[in-house]
Amino acid sequence: MSKRVHPEFSFQARELEGQIEGILGDPPNQKNYNMMTQALVSEYASGSGIEDVNMMAFALVDHIRFTDPKGLMAETRDWDRGHPDKVFGMATCGEDGEPAQMYSAICENHPELARQAILTAFLHKHQGRWTDEDQSLEQLTANDEGDEHDEDEHGMVSDDFANLFDQGDEQ
Repeated sequence: MSKRVHPEFSFQARELEGQIEGILGDPPNQKNYNMMTQALVSEYASGSGIEDVNMMAFALVDHIRFTDPKGLMAETRDWDRGHPDKVFGMATCGEDGEPAQMYSAICENHPELARQAILTAFLHKHQGRWTDEDQSLEQLTANDEGDEHDEDEHGMVSDDFANLFDQGDEQ
């Protein structure tokens, strides 16, 4: 069963996929990928690291385990207003080691960003659970009839509309 998610989460999940593919390269270089993810995990575990949803999700994606997928799916409906502590309890990076330290540090130091990163990593790893709503310009304008009221019956722009652009020149 697929569900809709907030458009920003779907965008970030697509960006994460592109980032992973870009780091892996063509042909895939797993050693380079592992070095990059390890560096990010170490940075976040030490309490520093880039304050960026996608970089944080990239650091999490290979280490995180989701304990409540249904609850996480419900949290993806809202980008800005969520419950960080609730989300933190629905995932884990283990009990010890650097990934666990990273998880603890990002949840403590950047709760809202960590919430968004966890949900982005979840969506990346569970792409079959959600529907990516088409936000392309073509789709958004598909049923748009345009601003017909700015044109007269002969297809010419009305004087009122044209005068909007001339007002700045008169000053």
